Amino acid sequence: MQAYKVKGKVDATGNLVVAEPIDIPPGNVEVIILQVADEVKSPTETPNIPQLETKRPKKSKLCKAGLKRQNPLPLILTQMRQDGKL
Repeated sequence: MQAYKVKGKVDATGNLVVAEPIDIPPGNVEVIILQVADEVKSPTETPNIPQLETKRPKKSKLCKAGLKRQNPLPLILTQMRQDGKL
């Protein structure tokens, strides 16, 4: 796959308009759009985009039991067998 960088614009109807001709054979292409940084809205101005919640991961049963200083692999395998994951 070959990459080409060209300038373009999204018009009022949402159509992508490429500002210059591209010297490639006719056919289907895959388009990746990078919005110009000064035109990007802040998250508070952008509607309908859910914000990610940052939560700390829960400690595993092994860490809660104070076994994190040992080699945890045999204990993890035992726990996975008990949980039916192996």
